[in-house]
Amino acid sequence: MNITKTKLSSLIISLSFASSLYASGLPENISELVDDAAPAVVNITSKREVKQGQSFGYGGIPEEMLERFGIPRQYREAPERTRESVSYGSGFILKDNYILTNYHVVKDATEVVVSLADRREFVAEIIGVDALSDLAVLKVDGNKLPKVKVGDSDKLKVGDWVVAIGSPFSFDFSVTAGIVSAKGRSIQNNNIGNYVPFLQTDVAINPGNSGGPLFDLDGNVVGINSQIYSRSGGYQGLAFAIPVNVAIDVADQIINTGEVLRGYLGVRMSEVDSDLADALGMKKPYGALINDVEEGESADNAGLLPGDVIIEFDDKEIKFSTDLPHVVGQLQPETKTYAKVIRDGEEIQLSFSLGELPANKESFVPAKSQNSSDPIGLKVAEIDRDNPSMSSLPEGVIVSRVNQGSPASGKISRGDVITMMQHKGKKFKFEDIESFELALENFSSGDKVAFHINRNGSRLIRSITIN
Repeated sequence: MNITKTKLSSLIISLSFASSLYASGLPENISELVDDAAPAVVNITSKREVKQGQSFGYGGIPEEMLERFGIPRQYREAPERTRESVSYGSGFILKDNYILTNYHVVKDATEVVVSLADRREFVAEIIGVDALSDLAVLKVDGNKLPKVKVGDSDKLKVGDWVVAIGSPFSFDFSVTAGIVSAKGRSIQNNNIGNYVPFLQTDVAINPGNSGGPLFDLDGNVVGINSQIYSRSGGYQGLAFAIPVNVAIDVADQIINTGEVLRGYLGVRMSEVDSDLADALGMKKPYGALINDVEEGESADNAGLLPGDVIIEFDDKEIKFSTDLPHVVGQLQPETKTYAKVIRDGEEIQLSFSLGELPANKESFVPAKSQNSSDPIGLKVAEIDRDNPSMSSLPEGVIVSRVNQGSPASGKISRGDVITMMQHKGKKFKFEDIESFELALENFSSGDKVAFHINRNGSRLIRSITIN
């Protein structure tokens, strides 16, 4: 390989310049931060009992063999065994001997041991847990315990440097660093993502880091490392932390009242795509599209309707539907606030008094319903009110067939009840095939129309382009 002196010189200068840029971007005070913050970080050992059955019966002989030879059942059934399982995690001392960690670190624990960097160990008491935010508060009986400084996760910006201290794979008090990759991530994992706007980072996090603190460069805790995205079980560049503002609110409620309460609207919602935005008379796709409203709950009392789009709630912008539970869940029941809503292409304001998130999230009860065709590619039938299985269906027409490759294919299904159509502020209701066909005549080819449908008791809104 031949390289001229001029090219070699240019290469060296380029590499030197790139190296200096990289070095200038690295924080210089991480070692000082670790010296100050590490004493308040703890390693957590969680012990639990796990019951194990056996797939084979007495003596390890298969069940069918024992049954064939007439061995009595009490001798064929192997006794259930109990063994002790040990798992590891991290945490940090928040205040007054209280320790904050992840719920999944101490779930079903029979004993929790907390170890400090100065080699002290304590058996911790679990004060309370909150499964929906994956947080747990512990307490230990110790003197002169160090504690962390708490920051403000709302002030974090994408690109800010952050530092994690924890015990990955039981390597105690390991330090890793990276940047904030994104904010407000919603991760659907055991329903946690509905109420936690996760911080996404590229900080190396592995099993054992769970519950450990995420620091900004001023040494303030800004997050609690909670989850990773991985196909191998180890770090693959995507880590997620609970914002400390969310965690402190949960911890204070657990410490002060022993339970965590969250505001509740009583809605089902979905994203607004470009087609739906056009059908609803919006300039761009954004906000939380309301598919259904629970009767008697906060949204119903405020006058929110299916087809409305919430674009701002409690002075916070709602860009995606997943933003709304994050905002509402951080407010207390009976909080009075306002929302900006797009209805029929116009912006209106509604006032809300929040309800309380029910313990059983499946208790949603829809409000009273409001709402074969070639242009969309489906066949409809009238609802037979004499049929007991159809007597409680809302007003509309029922879909009997959807043609493959048609505009409705993949959006509307056989058995759906179409209750209403909406296009740029105009709504069309119907109760039989004739009125359904007359409603379709109001649209031209290329129009994007929002179809309100009822599917197994749930309201949905789908955009279909008229062909």
